[in-house]
Amino acid sequence: MTPKRRANFERLLKPRSIAFVGGRDATIAVREARRRGFAGQMWAVNPKRADLEGVPCVPSFADLPDAPDAVYLAIPAAGVVAALGKLAEMGVGGVVCFSAGFKETGDTAAEQSLIAATGEMALIGPNCYGLINYIDNAALWSFEHGGWSPGYGAAIVTQSGMFSSDITMSARSLPLAYMVSAGNQAVLGLEDFLDAFAEDPAVRAIGLHIEGLQDMPAFERAALKAIERGVAVVALKTGSSSIGAALTVSHTGSLSGSDALYEGLFARTGVISVTNPAQFLETLKYLCVVGAPEGPNVAGFTCSGGGATMLADHAEKIGLAFPVVRADERAALADLLPDIATVSNPLDYTTPIWGQAEHTYPVFAKAMDAMAADAAVLVQDYPAEGLDASKIYYQNDAGAFAQAASERGIPAAICATLPENLDTETRRHLISTGIAPMQGIHETLNAVQSAAIWGERRNRILAAKPAPLFAGIPAGIPRMLTEDAGKAWLAERGFMVPRGQTTTAQYAEAVAHKVGYPVALKMMSPRIAHKSEAGAVALGIADASGLKHALDQMNGSVAAHDGQAITDRYLIEAMSPTPLAEMIVTLRSDPQFGAALVLGSGGVLTELVGDAATLLLPATEDDIFCALRSLKVFRLLEGFRGRPRADMDKVVDALYGLCCAFLQDREKISEIEINPMFVYADHIVAVDALIHENCA
Repeated sequence: MTPKRRANFERLLKPRSIAFVGGRDATIAVREARRRGFAGQMWAVNPKRADLEGVPCVPSFADLPDAPDAVYLAIPAAGVVAALGKLAEMGVGGVVCFSAGFKETGDTAAEQSLIAATGEMALIGPNCYGLINYIDNAALWSFEHGGWSPGYGAAIVTQSGMFSSDITMSARSLPLAYMVSAGNQAVLGLEDFLDAFAEDPAVRAIGLHIEGLQDMPAFERAALKAIERGVAVVALKTGSSSIGAALTVSHTGSLSGSDALYEGLFARTGVISVTNPAQFLETLKYLCVVGAPEGPNVAGFTCSGGGATMLADHAEKIGLAFPVVRADERAALADLLPDIATVSNPLDYTTPIWGQAEHTYPVFAKAMDAMAADAAVLVQDYPAEGLDASKIYYQNDAGAFAQAASERGIPAAICATLPENLDTETRRHLISTGIAPMQGIHETLNAVQSAAIWGERRNRILAAKPAPLFAGIPAGIPRMLTEDAGKAWLAERGFMVPRGQTTTAQYAEAVAHKVGYPVALKMMSPRIAHKSEAGAVALGIADASGLKHALDQMNGSVAAHDGQAITDRYLIEAMSPTPLAEMIVTLRSDPQFGAALVLGSGGVLTELVGDAATLLLPATEDDIFCALRSLKVFRLLEGFRGRPRADMDKVVDALYGLCCAFLQDREKISEIEINPMFVYADHIVAVDALIHENCA
């Protein structure tokens, strides 16, 4: 946003005056503003009505007593552009444009006219539900809404209006600061909202529902600003399936993009990525109420062996740590527990002391110390409505748990096994005591883990802020280099390739003898990308007769696959010995994301295992090492079952050098795929390489 538009956004977000323009939909918006508790000036514009929900109407903008800070605009699409032009001339701060019929219907020209007419105003939409300010009690909103705020909370921005409405109605007591339904994002995009909310002191976390982003570098800058300020960002990215991606285009007119590239962007900027709405809300709630733990060690408590097992089972699946009780503390903790209890983590403190704070508090306190806990979780499912006799016992243990965690300065959550077993009164009470009321064991542990990882990533990003993303390059017409040309490009830039030579069938025997048997034979046709499928590769050829047979068989196979692909150019290479691991390495340019590196299990395992990590470029050597360490194939690199270890410094150095070479030449080279890349103890080799260059 320009400084002028940023100032206008503040007027829109925290208005002193609102003008409602339209008919039935504007009437609903007036009602919702009142219900939110808006205490400022309200005006209405409609030449055919006397009033909107009791607010007297004036026939035109010119009849308004002053330029409003905010306008709710709900008129037919045909009149929107002219209306925006008049509002901009008046000096209006910002507009929520509920009107639809622009880019989402394919009318990009109308949306461009809308953008031009908006000028320096802040505009949300078109095709959106609007804006709710829970801190200052202002609303420009199109339907009934819920939600509450204790004076702080999450700022949530969605690209789906109905999803934003659903969130306000959720029975989860998520503290809210702001809600924005962004719609088409014609003027203000998710990047702008993220940048603005990162600076707001009432915002403790930011939630983004993303169908597609428009400006990757701007998003990166805003996300890094948020992490610098200690504001966690949680993203629910939808549109990763083929059906979902198509719906995204038709729904908001934005492109979904590649799911893997989005995950690379999130990892790079410390954004927490979640996969479902419940996890989205629970993670935001945890972060808003208690913040991120300083480490991954969790102390778990239940009054049920079943609950303890559920905690342990899911924690093991997601890699969350429940550290054992220190040996020198076991006896002291055991003395505080009933005889039927077993010292463990998670700890079932058993029913004999249940609900007796004078007994449970010492257990909670001692256990948190003995487990060196960074965070604590207590499982409690509260009685159903009307069954309140036992509720005091739950509350006693909750109070003891809260006290022990508060004294140790660690984030604490009370978790219901079943999401519905935590009533509104209890949720609000727990929040008032500094405890996160979490709903669902899996959601709770996932949120704790995500928050801990966010803290770790924040420390890493603050220590070495990533260099800005490269701008995207418009896709050109790709031309595939033959493998020998591609490997020559790699070799010139210091990347090791097998010893070999290009030849014709006439001189193949002499070249094979020079290279040294056993050899690999590959036909160098610019029409064949995947040689194995076309029969254009033969491996492990041991002698001259085998070479002649391979040449004859290869020509027949390629002729059957694609007769026009036959050529008399062959690459003969020395066979590489069995490696420690086979990997795939891909570098490519993307119009949206700039440049990306993909690392994964290679060879025949590439599609079967689906073991891959994506980094956006530029990336550091440390980024590359962390990506390698996240792969299943990394176990082979670190010496699986007594096998030799790979020199990871050399592996990382070679990959980093390849990234630098690609970035220097990416105006020409659009994609590099090395599959397989053989990893040995002290070097790596590009056994097969496919490179595309841009022709236009």
